[in-house]
Amino acid sequence: MISTPILAVFVIVGLILASAIRILKEYERGVVFRLGRLIGEKGPGLILLIPIIDKMQKVSLRLVTLDVPPQDVITRDNVSIKVNAVVYFRVMDSNNAVVQVENYLYATSQLSQTTLRSVLGQVELDELLAEREKINERLQDILDRQTDPWGIKVTNVEVKHVDLPQEMQRAMARQAEAERDRRAKVIHAEGEYQAATKLQQAAEIMEKTPITLQLRYLQTLTEISSENSTNTIFPIPLDLIAPFVKR
Repeated sequence: MISTPILAVFVIVGLILASAIRILKEYERGVVFRLGRLIGEKGPGLILLIPIIDKMQKVSLRLVTLDVPPQDVITRDNVSIKVNAVVYFRVMDSNNAVVQVENYLYATSQLSQTTLRSVLGQVELDELLAEREKINERLQDILDRQTDPWGIKVTNVEVKHVDLPQEMQRAMARQAEAERDRRAKVIHAEGEYQAATKLQQAAEIMEKTPITLQLRYLQTLTEISSENSTNTIFPIPLDLIAPFVKR
């Protein structure tokens, strides 16, 4: 039977080994500090640490999806809106992500909120609605440059939703309706102009070649006779009865 002192030794050794052995996944890295000094990045796989002397902090290298909560923004044309966004980033240098900033997730979130308000406050509402891709690229470039010292790479920024005031939504609806009416009137006027142009060309052709008028007359008679009607009334050109009138 194992005595109590030997059992205690086994327990202590087991605890020491448990604190000295770390296993990191493929997407994890361990930033190791030895007596407070940075040793470097280790992993993935089996990591051996010196108990009590070494301390390790895990960092995930996977892509992080950061949801930016709705922000109150006043655009350059003095329109008050609420805008939210989503930021995609990943840790490229785990040493800087631990040493250069206390909490890189919180810091990136706060920086994204302030940058979103700053950038959107410099654009007009129409530009925000029509050129969202351009604004996304601008946000991504600013965030990427500011988070680079932290060892973070911002891969993409997307403005998700723009919440407009009710009066602004009604004004935009009236504007859109007026624009549709304008386009309908322009299209109608263009159609009338094209029809008048074609009629003018047809009249000029008939004036030069009168036979085309008679052919058109005969075609009209054919169309009338093909309809289901008991009585058919058709005009007689004056050219046909003019000789009889003179006699």
